[in-house]
Amino acid sequence: MSLSRLRLIPSALALAAAALLTAGCGAGPASPAPTSTGGADAVVPGSERTVTDIEAGWLDGGRMIAVVTWGSSTPTCRPAQSDALADGQTVMITLTDPEEASEGCDSDLVPRATIVMVPEGVDVTQDVELEVSYGDIRGDADLEGLDAAPQGTGEQQSSAGWFDDDGIVLLTWGSSSCPPAPEQVVQAKDQISVSFASDDRVCTMDFAPRATVIMLSTPRIGDGPFTLRMQGDNLDGEVTVR
Repeated sequence: MSLSRLRLIPSALALAAAALLTAGCGAGPASPAPTSTGGADAVVPGSERTVTDIEAGWLDGGRMIAVVTWGSSTPTCRPAQSDALADGQTVMITLTDPEEASEGCDSDLVPRATIVMVPEGVDVTQDVELEVSYGDIRGDADLEGLDAAPQGTGEQQSSAGWFDDDGIVLLTWGSSSCPPAPEQVVQAKDQISVSFASDDRVCTMDFAPRATVIMLSTPRIGDGPFTLRMQGDNLDGEVTVR
C-alpha cells in the first residue's frame, strides 16, 4: 500500500486563507494539460477535512503523483502545479491559484486532484518525501516506496491510487475539457463500481491525463487487492487500486 496524508503547519495567514476559501474564493484551477474533477457529492458526510488538508498518492505505476486539496468545485478554482523539483528523495511541489479564481468560486468543500510528474532521479521504490506549498499553506508527507519502478514512458492507460483509506484518485486519458463525471458509486468489500455520465459535450481534441477523485462512504479494511470498475463515458473496464 502506498498512501499518505500531509500533516500541515498552518500559519495565521493559512487560517485567514481558509476562512476566505470557505466564503467562496481561494482555490486554484486545473492546469490546461492534467485536469481534475470532484463534485460536491464526492465529499463524505461527516468528513473532518478542511481547506488546510492536503493528501497524496501514486498514479501510473509511479510515474505520477496525485496531490489532493480540498476547496471549491468550480473548474476554474482548482489548484494547478507551477513547479516540482527533486533533491534526492525529496520532491518539492508548488501549487498556485489563477487570477480568475478571485471571483466566481463556489463555497463548497470538495477534493480536487492535481497531477504532478515524478521528477527525474527520484527512486519510487524507496520512500519519497513531499514538501507542498499552496499559497500560505505548507505541508510535508512520506509516500511509501512501490514494489517496482515503472518501465518506459507508459502506455497512457487508466490507473488508480489511494490517497487515504476512504479516498481514491482515478487517472484516465482524454480531452482535458471533458473530464469524467461520476454519477453513481457502489462500494463492496474489495471493489467499487463507478458509473460515469455519458452526456454529449463539446470537447477539445487534446489527449491529456485527467485525475478524478472518488470518495468512499466507508473506509477500506485491510491492505488486500481492491478493484475499481468503470462504466460509461467510454471508460468501460477495471483497474487495481494501488
